Amino acid sequence: MSKLSNLAETLIGSEIVRLGNAINERIRQGEKIYNYTIGDFDPSIFPIPQRLEELILESYKQHNTNYPPADGVLDLRKAVGSFIKEWEGLDYGTDEILIAAGGRPLIYTLFKTLVDKGDKVIYPVPSWNNNHYIHLTDGQHCVIEATPENNFMPTVEDIAPCLPGATLLCLCSPQNPTGTTLGKEQLESICDLVLDENRRRGERDKKLYVMYDQMYWTLTYGQTQHYNPVSLRPEMKDYTIFIDGISKAFSATGVRVGWSLGPAAVIAKMKSLLSHVGAWSPMAEQKATAKYLGETDNIRTYLINFKSELNERLVSLYEGMMSLKNKGYAVDAITPQAAIYLTIKFDLAGKKTADGHTLEDQAAVTAYLLAEAGLAIVPFYAFGAGKQSPWYRLSVGTCKKEEISEMFGRLENALSKLS
Repeated sequence: MSKLSNLAETLIGSEIVRLGNAINERIRQGEKIYNYTIGDFDPSIFPIPQRLEELILESYKQHNTNYPPADGVLDLRKAVGSFIKEWEGLDYGTDEILIAAGGRPLIYTLFKTLVDKGDKVIYPVPSWNNNHYIHLTDGQHCVIEATPENNFMPTVEDIAPCLPGATLLCLCSPQNPTGTTLGKEQLESICDLVLDENRRRGERDKKLYVMYDQMYWTLTYGQTQHYNPVSLRPEMKDYTIFIDGISKAFSATGVRVGWSLGPAAVIAKMKSLLSHVGAWSPMAEQKATAKYLGETDNIRTYLINFKSELNERLVSLYEGMMSLKNKGYAVDAITPQAAIYLTIKFDLAGKKTADGHTLEDQAAVTAYLLAEAGLAIVPFYAFGAGKQSPWYRLSVGTCKKEEISEMFGRLENALSKLS
C-alpha cells in the first residue's frame, strides 16, 4: 500500500476494542471466559428503561427518520436543559447545549474547536482516550501519572505546574477506567487554579478550558457524591464544556444520544464542525429522549434498581478480591465509588507458573489470567499508564451475578499455582 497521511500512518487503534474483539473470538470458539473488558452493557442483563424503549418505537412509527437539526432537536435541547436544572442545579440555555451521537463526536469536535497544532493538553493517566484525541488534533501531551494513593485521580499539586500555556485540561468524574471520583474540596481547588490561570492571561491570549466528562455522574454508590465545576464555582461556566448523555445513565450505549453543555460561542463552533462530520444522534431517538427526560418518577425508579444491581456486582467483586488478598495472594482493589468499574491489582510479574515459566512482564500476567482463570480484564496500559502497571479495569456491565463465585474459584486456583 502506498504511504497514507501522517495521521493515518501514526494512528493507534483502540486497545480496548482490540482486546474485546479477541476475547469475543475465543468465546465464539467455545471457551468459558468471564469477559469484563468492554465498558458496555449486556442488554439481556441491563436493558434500557422500558418506557424509553416504548417511546423510541413510537417515534419510529411516527416516521421521525429525517435529518435532525445540526445542534439537535429543539425539544431535546430544552429537555436536557430542564433535566440538568432539576437533577444538578445547572442552568443552560438551548444555545449552550449541543446534541450528538454519544460522547465521542462531542469530544472530537471539542478538541478540534479548541486545540491547535502544538497546544498543550493536560490529562491524567489512566484515562479514556485522551491520548488518542490529542494525536488526532496534533496537540502536545502533558501527562499526569495518577496514583492509587489518590484513587487514580489527579491532584491540585499534579495539575498546578502544568497550567502555564495549556489550552485544555481533561477531567472525568466518575472516572473511566477507575470508577473513582473527584471530591468536593479537590475539585474546588482545581477550579480555583483554572480561574487564577485565566485571570493571568491577556485578553488576546487563548483561555484555558476544562473538558468535564461526567457521562457516569448518575452512577454513584454509598456515600459517594458527584460534583461538577460550575456548581462549585459559577465563574467556571465560561471555561467548562461538559460531556454527558444517556449512554451510561440508562444503559443506552447503542441508542447514541449525548450532549455537551458549554459557552455558547464554543458550542456554536462545535456545532459547525459536527455538521461536517454528520455524527448526529438519530431523529427518532432524539424525539423519544426528549419525552423521557421529563418523566422524573420513571427515571428515579429505574435508577434505583439499575444502581442497586450494579453496586451489588461491584461490592461482590471487591469483597472477593479482598478475600484473596487476606489469604496472602498478591492482589488488591480500590473500594468501588461510582460508574461500572472496579479497579483491581494483580502484582504477579516475576512469579513462576506450575510448569516453571516465569511471568516476565504484565502482558504475561494478563495472558496467564485469561488462560488459567478465564478472566478477561483491561490493563491500565490501555488507558495510557505504564506498560508494567499491575492495575486493571474490571467492568460489570456484562457481569452475571451467578458466575461471580465460580469465577473466583477459578481465579484462586490459578493464583495458587504460582510461586
